[in-house]
Amino acid sequence: MARDYYEILGIAKTASKDEIKSAFRKLARQYHPDVNKEADAAAKFKEINEAYEVLADENKRARYDRFGHAGVQGAGGAAGGPGFTATDFADIFDDFFSNFVGGRQQTRRGPRAGGDIRVDVTIEFIEAALGIDSKAVDFQRLETCEVCSGSGAEAGSMPVTCPECNGAGEVRRVTQSFLGSVVRVTACPRCGGKGTIITNPCRNCDGSGRKRRKVSMNVRIPAGVSEGLRIHHPAEGDVGEMGAPRGDLYVVVHIKDHEYFKRRDNDIILDWSVNVAQAALGDKVIIPTIDGEVDLVVPPGTQTGKVFRLRGKGVPRLRSDGSSAGRGDQLVYINVAVPAKLTPRQRELFEQLAETFGKDIQSGHQNGRGFFERVMDFINGGDQGQS
Repeated sequence: MARDYYEILGIAKTASKDEIKSAFRKLARQYHPDVNKEADAAAKFKEINEAYEVLADENKRARYDRFGHAGVQGAGGAAGGPGFTATDFADIFDDFFSNFVGGRQQTRRGPRAGGDIRVDVTIEFIEAALGIDSKAVDFQRLETCEVCSGSGAEAGSMPVTCPECNGAGEVRRVTQSFLGSVVRVTACPRCGGKGTIITNPCRNCDGSGRKRRKVSMNVRIPAGVSEGLRIHHPAEGDVGEMGAPRGDLYVVVHIKDHEYFKRRDNDIILDWSVNVAQAALGDKVIIPTIDGEVDLVVPPGTQTGKVFRLRGKGVPRLRSDGSSAGRGDQLVYINVAVPAKLTPRQRELFEQLAETFGKDIQSGHQNGRGFFERVMDFINGGDQGQS
């Protein structure tokens, strides 16, 4: 029994034309016989092509949705038939065959460029917020062999022309596809596209022309970096073969948790506790920030959950070019701490205070006077008989 065309393309029955085309492009690249050498690749590609030919045509799709395969008998199979034009084909495979020129696939020739390197660094919370002008990072990368100067040949010898490709660095093979004969040009398997081979390899680098060494360099960590940010340093990776360009270096930043600061976007969150007396009477407390300590005025009657905003005391807003534009804020969340243990004198005072409140459960304010206002009255010697 033939498979459902929607299932073949992996799409819903409500898929748009763009979604159908996108699904076909993806699967065609994956199963094209010139790329996929699995035994069933050609059959799968034919099946994918047949499904697209029907679903990409509005009339055929309508008949298929109504009658199933019986409604489109003979419609599928050959690319280029009704509903599947040469323009469709060229558009869908444009990126797939973009490396073909005149029916011949272009290939890399000559020395291979150096590889990219990733280095992970871990920094403190405040370092991430304020930045580091110079952070030392150690890593290993391939450098040019100092003995053979990158040629890969032992002193006194030279690379010779590759006998398989005669110095061209590439070999050509003709393959058959639904497009007809295609000349595929690939790097020579013997010389790797260099066009030369080394008969007497350098003993220092085993003929590679490169040697791995430990490197230490200083990098700048911009202010406002976040967890996992990659900092790009062009041409600081592995050296390429025989003068080919270096790869790049990517420094990936990881940030340690802070003892009491937390970050939310560009704002810094701080949970800060005050005691009952400070909350009731008000006080000036010293609050830490990433810039140092500052004074915070806690007004009388402050409740748990009160938030104070310290403007401009947050994390710098990092731009894509590594500069910053302004800063976030620091949000101080107040928690009124109830003591777990009391001294005899404290207990005596709280017992006296408790007498002024009574034992009935109160909701909200009584006579317009809240809990902390009444605590303040008691401590300041107000009417202790008021309830």
